Amino acid sequence: MTLALLLCVCATARAQNTDDDVVRVESNLVQLNVGVADRRGQAITNLSRDDFVIFEDGVQQKLVSFEPASAPFSLVLLLDVSGSTSSFRSTLKQAALRFIDALAPEDRVMVVAFNNRTEMLTRFTVDRRKIAEGIFRAEGRGTTELYKALRYALDQLANEGKRRKAIIVLTDGLDTQMRNGDRAAAANATSSEEAVAAIKPEANPTLNAVLDMADRQGATIYPLALPSGDPKRLPIITPQLTAIYASARVRLQRLADRTGGRQHEIERLEDLGRLYAEVAADLRTLYSVAYQPAGARARDGRWHAIRIEVKRQDLIARTRQGYFAR
Repeated sequence: MTLALLLCVCATARAQNTDDDVVRVESNLVQLNVGVADRRGQAITNLSRDDFVIFEDGVQQKLVSFEPASAPFSLVLLLDVSGSTSSFRSTLKQAALRFIDALAPEDRVMVVAFNNRTEMLTRFTVDRRKIAEGIFRAEGRGTTELYKALRYALDQLANEGKRRKAIIVLTDGLDTQMRNGDRAAAANATSSEEAVAAIKPEANPTLNAVLDMADRQGATIYPLALPSGDPKRLPIITPQLTAIYASARVRLQRLADRTGGRQHEIERLEDLGRLYAEVAADLRTLYSVAYQPAGARARDGRWHAIRIEVKRQDLIARTRQGYFAR
């Protein structure tokens, strides 16, 4: 029942047109993170600027910038040190170190820990020793302020100029303030479906503010979703609790989908190291492109569909589907 509800919520969420797809037209620059694969699913990483063709509303656009898959990243490693991670803190740290080992030498990394507060443990650096020291200092308990930590990470990335940007966040997704709001919204529901409808997970203004910030920078977000936030593992099932956990998962998925990243579901804690390594590998397959929409762009709230093609017909490109101009 819980799994069916979660799948229903995800499908409903993908169908909604919400403010998190907004491109603020002050800059009028649309930035995209693009993955390319062949028909067997193998990543293709040796393409050039001339291999890509971008369309907006069916009209071809001119690329104004291009970064190859080999270009370095500025990365924020966000580590949840709330009470829910205290029992496997050592496993968490060892897994994070595997991620660092898999990065390219010129990738700059900032380590940030969060619970009821956000703490920078390492400034942006390529020094692997300093990064490792920051990871080992990640300690804490208390509540979870996930979306404050994401805003902090995006603020720090804004100082990294035109470098490619990403956030890798380990969390169960259950932001404490958001959870309290969800509980209040669903208080009178008599079924899980009614509770989810009352919460409207993708309409949350805090989520949308983070998505807008990520969009303006072209930052990619990779959530690593801890099993403690999995709706299928709830020991006690009530309409409100099921909806709160399902809504938190929907928001994590939206963070990934909206920014061109991927959400990784952690089934077992011993898989953490492998999943971190997979994220590092996926980063190495992304191209970054930007275009200036042709003609005047009114703040009319209209949906503008994006399609990106690769000139080689045997290849498939993936990116976000479009944006609302507001």
